[in-house]
Amino acid sequence: MKITKAVITAAGPKQRTLPLQTLIDRDGIEKSVLGIIVEEVLRAGVEEICVVVQPGDETSYAKVAGDHAGRLHFVHQVNALGYGHAVYCAKDFIGRDPFLHLVGDHLYVSRTDEGCAQHLVKVAEAEACAISAVQATRENLLPYYGTIGGRRLAGRPDLYQVETVVEKATPTEAEQRLIVPGLRAGHYLCFFGMHVLTSTVIDILERQIEGAGQPGRAELADALAELVNKEKYLALEIHDWRYDVGVKYGLLTAQLALALSGRDRDEVLSKLLELLALRELGTTKNVTS
Repeated sequence: MKITKAVITAAGPKQRTLPLQTLIDRDGIEKSVLGIIVEEVLRAGVEEICVVVQPGDETSYAKVAGDHAGRLHFVHQVNALGYGHAVYCAKDFIGRDPFLHLVGDHLYVSRTDEGCAQHLVKVAEAEACAISAVQATRENLLPYYGTIGGRRLAGRPDLYQVETVVEKATPTEAEQRLIVPGLRAGHYLCFFGMHVLTSTVIDILERQIEGAGQPGRAELADALAELVNKEKYLALEIHDWRYDVGVKYGLLTAQLALALSGRDRDEVLSKLLELLALRELGTTKNVTS
């Protein structure tokens, strides 16, 4: 299985402006969130990229993509009918090919020289099946992610056979259905924000949409829960970092993470220490005055 296509979803009402934001990447160069995500995808060897946007947003997206704009195809999600519906909007671009999928409001920072998407694609091509990247995540963060339940494959400490998928599970539901042997207590395998999917997922989404009437909602987690019973579907545990730029202080946290893992790390640390020292000095003066 060769992965040559990628789909980035960015049409959500609360998501659509986030990829346009500007950060300083690990190489010290100013880039948009979209530009950083596109470079993550290209590093994985993908040749064609489809971005799902709201009508009229493609011009802004192409502008911030810079030199990579020519690689992008745009499709519209006219109505916000769910995460799965957004992926389904790219069905003509996908055809019958497997594809890499990333969300437009997450940034990824690898701990190694290999990119996060690059690692996922390499494993998916070797296993010749759909694979979702997951990460051990604390129970209090379950409302923000989809979560899988399953079992670790023999001899593969980072690979799991997916048996259950639940979106935004409650702690009780997670304890009953999503405990994975070997994880620390209170931790679950939550989606990392990137997947390699097959066209079977598009077929499932199509049935969801048609079955719901016109227009019908479709959620990706529901489709993945059904995929479990149709074909080989694995989860790859990732030990890198993900940052949701859509949450409170998300952009700030992502910027700090990029800076502290990049070439300007020492300079940034010095500035942070200076700010903390000035804040401590101000607190001391207030106490003594």
